[in-house]
Amino acid sequence: MKPFSFVHAADLHLGYAQYNLDVRRRDFNSVFGELVDKTIELEPDLMILAGDIFEHARPSNSTLEVAIINFRRLRDAGIPVLAVDGSHDSAPNVITSTILNPLDSAGLIWYLPRHEGASWRNESCYVYGIPNFRTARKTQEELPAFLEKNKPAPDPSLFNILVFHMALDIPAIKPPKMEAEASPESLPEGFNYYAGGHIHKPYKSRFKNGLLVYSGGTETASYDEAKTKKGFYHVKVNKNGKPKLERIRLETPRKFIILEQTYTGLTPSKITEAVVQRIKESEEPEAIVVPVIKGVLPAEAGRGEIDLAQIRNAGEKALFVHPVLRLRETEISEEIIRSIFGGDMKDMKTKSFEYFFEIFSESYKREESEKIARLAVDLLGPLVAKRETKVKEKLEEFL
Repeated sequence: MKPFSFVHAADLHLGYAQYNLDVRRRDFNSVFGELVDKTIELEPDLMILAGDIFEHARPSNSTLEVAIINFRRLRDAGIPVLAVDGSHDSAPNVITSTILNPLDSAGLIWYLPRHEGASWRNESCYVYGIPNFRTARKTQEELPAFLEKNKPAPDPSLFNILVFHMALDIPAIKPPKMEAEASPESLPEGFNYYAGGHIHKPYKSRFKNGLLVYSGGTETASYDEAKTKKGFYHVKVNKNGKPKLERIRLETPRKFIILEQTYTGLTPSKITEAVVQRIKESEEPEAIVVPVIKGVLPAEAGRGEIDLAQIRNAGEKALFVHPVLRLRETEISEEIIRSIFGGDMKDMKTKSFEYFFEIFSESYKREESEKIARLAVDLLGPLVAKRETKVKEKLEEFL
């Protein structure tokens, strides 16, 4: 087999105006420009983009222009771009389809699921791509049909790459609050490299006699991933089909400063004062500061009493201050809980309603508390039964 190399990147999220800041949209564009610069310098035989190239299924004209300019640079350098869609840029419906289709038609990328056999090949490698199905339920329903219609055909004489954008049900990969969209068994056998997207933290491990690799995001799309170094993989494959991965770090992502602290027992005014002081001591020019405010408030105090405007305006040098409230108001007393659940004559739904009503009454008016408590009770059954569709229906109806 002829030696070759490729770049594996994912989760560019072009067009994401994080915190409603246009400068953040420009940040994501700039990082993509750096990714293209570094890729051209590396001179790989191809680039793989494993989904979420765009933040939205219908990106703005300005975002699309940036993408076209950079994809043209790669095309002019002789580097084909093989891509799949992600949960953000997958087709919203059959009529509009995905924005990756016109980019494919223009010869700027090769949108793998659109082509015969959902694949691409040259003298060194065979690349197969799976589209994104948006939810775990749809993935379970539609992925087998897609694989049946577009049968994977890995070639033992080549280096075989499978490209997908999904969170696999593997504890070491999936963040606690993220839903796994597919089981490891659902991906076909016979590939040397499984190129994943959707997980924003880089990861690599042995998998089905090959390698499972998530390249990670290229910019900070959520503050809880701020400590993860942003970059992509350059993979060199020798004549024996053995891959060697090099992590290429990106230098242009915006700096985030996370200030996480517990303020249990302090009054809202004291918490506001402490957070403001910490911001002033920690901020850096043009950084984004995220104070994560945790703890339990004293009795009679409410989350709404925290002066968020004062906290947001505390940064003099920072680009932006984005406070995150994880404060809990004082819990319902044990006496009230015993009085609700102590009687044998009431059924569980009634008891649950009264319990939720007591909780929400601390923060909302009576009528609102009743509505939210009733919703909470209505969700208990579907949640226990793991009926995801029913839960979504009830939430949408309530909203």
